[in-house]
Amino acid sequence: MKNLLYTLIKKASSLSGIGIVADTNADDKLPFKEIYNIDVTTNKNEKITLNKYKGKSLLIVNTASQCGFTPQLAELENLHQQFKNLEILAFPSNDFGNQEPGSNTTIEQFCQINYGSTFPIFIKDKVSGEHKQPLYSWLSDPLQNGWNVKEPKWNFYKYLIGESGILIGVFSSAISPLDKKITGLLK
Repeated sequence: MKNLLYTLIKKASSLSGIGIVADTNADDKLPFKEIYNIDVTTNKNEKITLNKYKGKSLLIVNTASQCGFTPQLAELENLHQQFKNLEILAFPSNDFGNQEPGSNTTIEQFCQINYGSTFPIFIKDKVSGEHKQPLYSWLSDPLQNGWNVKEPKWNFYKYLIGESGILIGVFSSAISPLDKKITGLLK
């Protein structure tokens, strides 16, 4: 039954999602599994639980330092400074075009020196495919998050989690972090 439900949701999403660069949870569908129980690893190799961010909005972004969208790091920092109850969580990945070859230390230094990044940057890890990290499994599995099947298609794919832990939006790489499609959903 669970597999049939997943197949039907995935098929409906792929048919209606052609050409869509932003998708929102218009029906406020609740997750089946709480995001705050997921463990992630900081770039200092410390495991933390997302419960640390409970009560805040989260913009989760897979980043890469050698991508055409890399200047979005400055926009992410701007957003981070502008909205005090928003946490930007950057998850470097080398999944797309081998555009993140650096070490965890190199990645953090690059973001801080070139873009003034002060938001948390986590370890470089997989964000797509069958071996993706648990957070990205939650973000792209409707049986966990309640509605979304889209995993990142490229670097700087964005997921917006509301203050109550609900996935409220998914935004493609081409959408600026400062776009009203995102900022309009923030308090």
